[in-house]
Amino acid sequence: MNVDDHAEDLASDLGVDKAEVKENLQNLVEYSVPLEEAKRSLRRKYGDEGSSASEGPTAADIADIGPDSGNVTVTAKVLTAGTRSIRYQGDDHVIGEGELADETGRISYTAWEEFGLEPGDTVTIGNASVREWEGQPELNFGESSTVTKADDIDVPYEVGGDRGLADLSPGDRGRNVEAKVTEVETRTIDGRDGETEILSGVLGDESARLPFTDWDPHAEIESGASIRAEDVYVREFRGVPSVNVSEFSTVERLDREVAVGGPTRLTVREAVERGGAYDVELVGNVIEVRDGSGLIQRCPQCGRVVQKGQCRQHGEVDAEDDLRVKAILDDGTETVTAVLDRDLTEDVYGGTLEDAREQAREAMDQSVVAETIAEGVVGREFTVRGHLSVDEYGANLETIDFAESDDDPAARAEAFLQEVDA
Repeated sequence: MNVDDHAEDLASDLGVDKAEVKENLQNLVEYSVPLEEAKRSLRRKYGDEGSSASEGPTAADIADIGPDSGNVTVTAKVLTAGTRSIRYQGDDHVIGEGELADETGRISYTAWEEFGLEPGDTVTIGNASVREWEGQPELNFGESSTVTKADDIDVPYEVGGDRGLADLSPGDRGRNVEAKVTEVETRTIDGRDGETEILSGVLGDESARLPFTDWDPHAEIESGASIRAEDVYVREFRGVPSVNVSEFSTVERLDREVAVGGPTRLTVREAVERGGAYDVELVGNVIEVRDGSGLIQRCPQCGRVVQKGQCRQHGEVDAEDDLRVKAILDDGTETVTAVLDRDLTEDVYGGTLEDAREQAREAMDQSVVAETIAEGVVGREFTVRGHLSVDEYGANLETIDFAESDDDPAARAEAFLQEVDA
């Protein structure tokens, strides 16, 4: 059944206008309220609290819960517990969120009411609904659910939110990190309450560097500061995990300095299989310079590459010249497209944007610039540092350093053979 069908049945049960019920139901669902919870909320709103559109919950192990499990009862240990504010139907609503586990598995949860959950608690949650969130089942419970303390259970998972940056994944909630603020800036965005100031930048520890956003700027977050941030959540930003600090997060300055490691050296396959990586270093041979490299033209309004003076978004524009390289890097495990900006492209080209314009004018063909670049890089090995994103268009590395590798291939081969022999 779709939302329209549910709204029709609900309106018939409640004896109210279908259009009004459908609008309210769609608003709740659009703001990530599970459908069954949204229906119960509307029943309460229209004074039909005694009615129920769902069957009684079934006790379930977490490993057996799927997106279509309906309502369930679980006994589990709280691994993490965080708090966040969302908005639906024009009102702010505070939710609890985190991760639960039993002996069979783990599952994320959203609590629509305050249940006082703390990491380490073992609880029985009755009449919880299940929805799909980012491809995985998620447990949701609220006013119609019961949460009671239960006998302690042992679970094969770490209790508590402390994690190194390298161990964070999109969808994590209630995490705690200790890191150094390596970059930070104040930005003004058009938020849900109008123009809002936020902080954004980069955090680093010994394991990794990751971008962050502080939605309720904390004074402790300053460039060079070592901090502990508790109750943060993680979203995906350009294919990599991004740390999000909220009004419910606590941030304190540490009296010691957190050491920050350099870029993480990975094979291309390892980086791609992660689904993205921030501040990663790859070594491989450039096997091709792709179309769209060299002297290109961009839209002055959105920065997109234009073809024959036409921008896909803004139509005919007075395009601006730029330089770019899209180099396919192959390390024998997988390939990735390293995208070089104007400054890096000028380095590998050996000339400026004006030099590229002059070469194109003399040849009456701007493709000669890409050909010159290809002659200088194809077939050579490079060490490339940047931020990797993976999507339906492939793996792309936003490059920040691009230098010919000084590794000794013979030494690498010998090390590899020793590893195989071992």
